[in-house]
Amino acid sequence: MVCLAHPTAWKLEVLMGVALVHRTNRFRFLPASLVFVLALSSLPVGAYGEDDQSVAVLRRMGKAFASIAGKASPAVVGIRATFAAPADLREPAPGEASPYGRTPFDFFFRRRTPRGYQPPQPKEVAQGSGFLVTADGFILTNNHLVGEAQEISVQLGDGRKFNAKLVGADPETDVAVIRIEAGNLPYVELADSNVLEVGEWVIAIGNPFGFLSHTVTAGIVSAKGRNRLGVADFEDFIQTDAAINFGNSGGPLLNLDGKAVGINTAIIGPGGNIGIGLAIPISMAKGVYEQLKESGTVVRGYLGVEIDSLEPGMGEFFGAPSDKGAIIGRVLEASAAAKAGLKADDIVVELEGEPVATANDLMNRIAGRKPGSKVDVVVLRDGQRRNLTIVLDKRPQAGEIATGGRAGKTQDPLGLSVHTLTRDLSERLGYEGLAGVFVADVEPGSLADEQGLEPGMLITEVNREPVRNVRQYNEALARAKQKGKVLLRVRGEEWSGHVLITLPQK
Repeated sequence: MVCLAHPTAWKLEVLMGVALVHRTNRFRFLPASLVFVLALSSLPVGAYGEDDQSVAVLRRMGKAFASIAGKASPAVVGIRATFAAPADLREPAPGEASPYGRTPFDFFFRRRTPRGYQPPQPKEVAQGSGFLVTADGFILTNNHLVGEAQEISVQLGDGRKFNAKLVGADPETDVAVIRIEAGNLPYVELADSNVLEVGEWVIAIGNPFGFLSHTVTAGIVSAKGRNRLGVADFEDFIQTDAAINFGNSGGPLLNLDGKAVGINTAIIGPGGNIGIGLAIPISMAKGVYEQLKESGTVVRGYLGVEIDSLEPGMGEFFGAPSDKGAIIGRVLEASAAAKAGLKADDIVVELEGEPVATANDLMNRIAGRKPGSKVDVVVLRDGQRRNLTIVLDKRPQAGEIATGGRAGKTQDPLGLSVHTLTRDLSERLGYEGLAGVFVADVEPGSLADEQGLEPGMLITEVNREPVRNVRQYNEALARAKQKGKVLLRVRGEEWSGHVLITLPQK
């Protein structure tokens, strides 16, 4: 489970530490403090001085952490966001219709209220963190904390409180910018998170549970590039074992220079910190911040393709020397990719001279560029390298996209968005041992929708022709257009059979 790290409620548990002691083939539990005392009593006098150099190194490390925390903490803020309660918790205003209709008791027991009176409505409160990035009050935090808030208040490290205004929010990365009216404020510098390496020390500062302000924890970078976690559309998370708890959302993840390398965002676990924290890399957040600060919105580059990552062993079927890269499943008509000559089953291996590792890598890097900009890509087509230059389109709004496996509008004449069934997907969808294209999305009101096709179904044949990937599906569909009818062999969770769709005559 992925949990967003801000609380709407909290629970504090205190556990007594115990140690397992083996004695005469029997185990018994002793308080950890008692075990520590017993251990001390068995040490010879002067034992602690035998490795003074190592102790000195640890002391210097501790002083370094203290110095970083001392400099950065004043720039970390606590955020309180107030939201309207869900509709089912709100009290109807006088004269507003009850969902249960009028009853015989209304006349006698309905409360009499002055004309125009509106009863106070319940509100929800979320608490989290943020950090100042300029001396004049701009603050980086998370969209899920403040993006839909009606009121936002900020408390600085020195205790001062301010009302904040939302400058802009980007749900697709979960980054938001707010501002307070103040000057000469301490702030955190932004680092280049691209140079951050797995194993490096990092420090997290935040306000867990909404009242443990300016809590400092330390750990290492456990991994980089975590994605497909369902937190945001664009994911490239830094994973850390620095303790991140509810209320840490929006706080900084710092390197040993005291600069921000990430925005603490989520934790993975059953409801609390278990050593798997996620932070948005500053390399991604910085571009979003600059656009939000300038215009309050974010625009992104767009190829107009459906893509997937190569799985282990897949590259050899496409003449690729490795399994690195992003394979094109479908090219949308009249898109930037189509105009540049990209084709289904092309494998994008380089973007602007840098290797492309996965589909997520390509998608994030394209989205980080502005519409109208030119990008040079290298693709493998039937084992041959080809160089293409693409002028990027503007990424459509959420819900209008059919890329990267996300639901959206499609230019498929049947109203379908489909993807090649990979080994991983076949296991997750229960189609082991089968080949075809699975339905990722069905456009409402389309021909496919009218015939009952649903997301998750598997298409294995088009007009009696087997299809094993998106390219074969598109080719078979193009041939079927000439007949005016399409016969699909479809498998579902509880059904398998044929669906006949009559195409409209032009």
